[in-house]
Amino acid sequence: MGAALSSAEVTGPAARGKAVFFCLMRSFYRILRAGSKDLDARMDSLKSAKRREYFNLPNYLTLGRILLIPVVLVLIAKISPEKSVRDNLAMGIAAALVFILAGVSDLVDGYYARKFNINGVFGKYFDPLADKLLILAVMIMLIPIGRIPAWMVILFLAREISVTALRGMAASEQIDLPADYWGKKKAATQTLALIGLMVYYPFLGLDFGRMGWILLILSLVVAVGSGVNYVVQFSRTILQRYR
Repeated sequence: MGAALSSAEVTGPAARGKAVFFCLMRSFYRILRAGSKDLDARMDSLKSAKRREYFNLPNYLTLGRILLIPVVLVLIAKISPEKSVRDNLAMGIAAALVFILAGVSDLVDGYYARKFNINGVFGKYFDPLADKLLILAVMIMLIPIGRIPAWMVILFLAREISVTALRGMAASEQIDLPADYWGKKKAATQTLALIGLMVYYPFLGLDFGRMGWILLILSLVVAVGSGVNYVVQFSRTILQRYR
C-alpha cells in the first residue's frame, strides 16, 4: 500500500481548494452585486421615464381644463330669464372668459407636447376627451335657457360618438385616423359659436347672439362633413387592404 499522506499534504490542497472556492464566490457575488446595481439603475431610469410620461405640464393643463368645466357650468346655470339683462350678460361674459381660458390651455399643452415630443398615453386619450366634455357640457347647459335647440346638440353628440366608435374600429385594424382639416375647423367654429351664445347680448358693438348662431350652424355643417370624411377614409383604407 502507498504511504499515508501527511497532515500537511491533506490540508494543503483542501485549504487551497477552499480558498479558490471562496475567491470564486466573492467574484460571483461582486458580479451579482454589480448586475443588481445596474438593474436598479435601469429600473430607476424606467420609473423616471414613466413618471415624466404622466407627470408633465401638458397633462397638468389637460386636468386643469377638465376641472374648469364645472366652473363654466355653474356660471351658465346662474343665467336666467328672470334676471336682468345686465346680470345675465355679466354671468355670460364670466362663463365665456373661463371657457376661453380652457381653450388657451388646450393650445398651450398642444404646443408644449409637440415642442418637447411628449406623447404619453394619458394625453393621447384625455386631451381630446377634455375638449369634447367641455364643448358638449356647455351646449347641454345652453338648452334650458333657450340659446341652442336640443336637436342640434343631439346631432353634435351623435357625430362625436360615431367618430369615436369609428376610430376605435380603425385602431383595432391598426389604422390611424388623425384629426383632419375639417375636424379642426369644426372645433374652431364650435368654440367661437359657444362664446357668442354664452355672452349672447350685444356687447362692445357686436351682436354676440347672432354671431353665435351663424357660427353654430356653420359648425354643424362642418361637423357632419368631417364625420363623412372620416367614414370615407376608413372605408377606402379597408377596401385597399382587403382587395
